Amino acid sequence: MEGPESGSGAASSAVADWSLVFWTLCSVTLPVLITLWCSFQRSRRQVLIRDIFRKSKHDWHYTDLFGQPSYCCVCAQHILQGAFCNCCGLRVSEGCLKKADQLFLCKEIMMRSSSGAHSSMPHHWIRGNVPLCSCCMICKQQCGTQPKLCDYRCVWCQYTVHDECMLDHLKTEECTFGEFRDLIIPPYYLSTINQMRKDKRTDYEKVAPYCRKHWMPVIILANTRSGNNMGETLLGEFKILLNPVQVFDLSKIAPAKALQLCTLLPCNAVRVLVCGGDGTVGWVLDAIDEMKIKGQERYIPQVAILPLGTGNDLSNTLGWGAGYAGEVPVEQILRNVMEADGIKLDRWKVQVTNKGYYNLRKPKVFTMNNYFSIGPDALMALNFHAHREKTPSLFSSRIINKAVYFFYGTKDCLVQECKDLNKKVELELDGERIELPNLEGIIVLNIGYWGGGCRLWEGMGDEPYPLARHDDGLLEVVGVHGSFHCAQIQVKLANPVRLGQAHTVRLILKSSKMPMQVDGEPWAQGPCTVTITHKTRALMLYHSGEQTDDDASSTSEPDHGREQTDEDV
Repeated sequence: MEGPESGSGAASSAVADWSLVFWTLCSVTLPVLITLWCSFQRSRRQVLIRDIFRKSKHDWHYTDLFGQPSYCCVCAQHILQGAFCNCCGLRVSEGCLKKADQLFLCKEIMMRSSSGAHSSMPHHWIRGNVPLCSCCMICKQQCGTQPKLCDYRCVWCQYTVHDECMLDHLKTEECTFGEFRDLIIPPYYLSTINQMRKDKRTDYEKVAPYCRKHWMPVIILANTRSGNNMGETLLGEFKILLNPVQVFDLSKIAPAKALQLCTLLPCNAVRVLVCGGDGTVGWVLDAIDEMKIKGQERYIPQVAILPLGTGNDLSNTLGWGAGYAGEVPVEQILRNVMEADGIKLDRWKVQVTNKGYYNLRKPKVFTMNNYFSIGPDALMALNFHAHREKTPSLFSSRIINKAVYFFYGTKDCLVQECKDLNKKVELELDGERIELPNLEGIIVLNIGYWGGGCRLWEGMGDEPYPLARHDDGLLEVVGVHGSFHCAQIQVKLANPVRLGQAHTVRLILKSSKMPMQVDGEPWAQGPCTVTITHKTRALMLYHSGEQTDDDASSTSEPDHGREQTDEDV
């Protein structure tokens, strides 16, 4: 009896073991299979979405969470995630994306109809998702208060209207382009210009609004890689308010190509808003210099700055602030551009000629807008640049960038790699040799600010000194005793060593290799001769609204903020 019973017990035990193994395998493999299936479906869905985005006339972008209560423009359902158009503001769920692409037209950069000249156009209404706190243009009551898809917004003038106030005559009413009509390039203007170019006519001044007195079209040039990476968001916000043809991403198109739009617009009336750091501004100003070489002087625009970089000293000097982090609405930025005053900015040629009888290399030539330096601040910039080249993903925040600068500045206080600079260099100002005291660095200034917001030439402001201006054809030359001295100057606990002002600066590096920089672009330089001479003047825009206490104590900006803005070749 024991034999059969023990055999059946062993068999049932084996079945139980295999059952345990089976269910264990199922519990392990099933989640893996589900995960793989979901991943496959997600990637397949993303491919389909990208395909729709690529073929669409809308500028679609996908988001996992909308920043305000949103409703699908097709099915009218409440949505948390989906796609939105950066140009017209449409918001749709993922499932309705293809249908929305067929039902709704996006902002037209040019009017489709080519029959005859146009001087006006109707409203382009989009239903639902109106801006918060917007008011109806008819009854002046708040719009978008109901928790559903309701009310209308014109994508050009930004006017909003209640559903019940949307009368038949309002649907056909002409669009005025709203508050920013003087900055917008109307689609009918571009279509007319396009037709005139086909007919080989250039009398653009007869086309409206070319002949309008206060029309000052603006061109937006945004660097999406600058500083705190806000460029992508700003591009979308500007496309909503302006004609998308006026907004350019400098990571996709060079400034020289974007600025050719100026040749289709009124002479001496175009304004350019550069969204980026001082390096981006210099890039745009170089492109404007190329326009002068091409004989396009009368189309030269005036340049305003929205500071997105790390230092932003040029922006600070011109009253646009030390940095932008989204605290000011885009609408206010455009108002500031309209109200800004024209001024001039000196630009300088920096020529670096290497020493040596058998040196056949051409001299290195730079264009300087802000400052040139040799010594500890150039060393900090060089170390920062080398670190950023190795790990660019770590440098996406202005705060992190400044923290890295602080680290290298503290390190130099201990190491003092640039000591005894006065024994290694000779300095000439307007041909006169200057006897140098014991220094670690020399800085040649064109603008008022340096080092991310410090007024270096003024120092503590307790000593008499000639005023510094950025349009007088003079450079200010100062010396510093080291990184710790630079830090003291920045918090107004010390004065720089003022070496003088000059129209031409010549610096001779006699021996060893030293760090140098021009407008934040550093390099290590061996024995050489550096010559700085005046190159040209740029037409800039000065915003008086950002004036600080330091600015008020200096008369350099207010006096020349009203100067003529004629092109200076």
